[in-house]
Amino acid sequence: MKFTKMQGIGNDYIYINCFEEKIENPSELSIKLSERHFGIGSDGIILIEPSEKADCRMDIYNADGSQAMMCGNGIRCVGKYLYERDIAKKDVLKIDTMSGVKTLFLDVLDGKVNSVTVDMGKPVFSAADIPVKFSKDEIVDEPIMVDGKEYRITCVSMGNPHCVMFVDDVDQVAIETLGPKFECNELFPKRANIEFVHVLNQHEVKMRVWERGSGETWACGTGACAVAVACAVNEKTGRSTTVHLKGGDLHIDWDEKTSSVFMRGPAEFVFDGTIEI
Repeated sequence: MKFTKMQGIGNDYIYINCFEEKIENPSELSIKLSERHFGIGSDGIILIEPSEKADCRMDIYNADGSQAMMCGNGIRCVGKYLYERDIAKKDVLKIDTMSGVKTLFLDVLDGKVNSVTVDMGKPVFSAADIPVKFSKDEIVDEPIMVDGKEYRITCVSMGNPHCVMFVDDVDQVAIETLGPKFECNELFPKRANIEFVHVLNQHEVKMRVWERGSGETWACGTGACAVAVACAVNEKTGRSTTVHLKGGDLHIDWDEKTSSVFMRGPAEFVFDGTIEI
């Protein structure tokens, strides 16, 4: 099987061109290939497939084999792949995902895609739609108890369910311990991505993320969008925010007129390869 390794600020995936390759069991394949000692090593696999309503279909499988609804860093890399491999040679692309069709705006220089802006759509605050089992319709700065300690959380979906909380120092968070306890908490029937955030100023925040199905990753695009939205609704920042992640920076704009969230960041090619499966 031919594959391409790409990364968006350290959020690395194995991309498979399903215009050419046939994949029969992507869940098992993701577990096998994502393993960093005996496989290729990645946060999961992304299938680039034909679509009747967009330039391609994108399906995401996490490192544990579970399927994700959306991947913000991954979709930027898909846009770069389509353009640079001459599958869709245009600077505005439509990508079909489990969270709907997303529009990508490519920044191209000398035939190479340097960065991509993605219209990620409107944030979802409804607890039932995220989903979160909670007594209120929306969860904004609400207290919950985890392991006998109170945490204040804000929940939002940006295609994936996210639980955001503010901390004094993200580097000191015991994310390997706390992450799974929040991800698999009974509040989240489909599990959740967990973001720990430190607000630096009105325009910048620093975050770490524990992703459902992958553990701590260097970056999460939908998570950065959720964090920017959570910061704005909690009046900690404005609607334009630079989010500093372990692997780099994403710029998030929450448009006041349309309520859509726009994410801008890089997409990087790592290498092409073949593997026997």
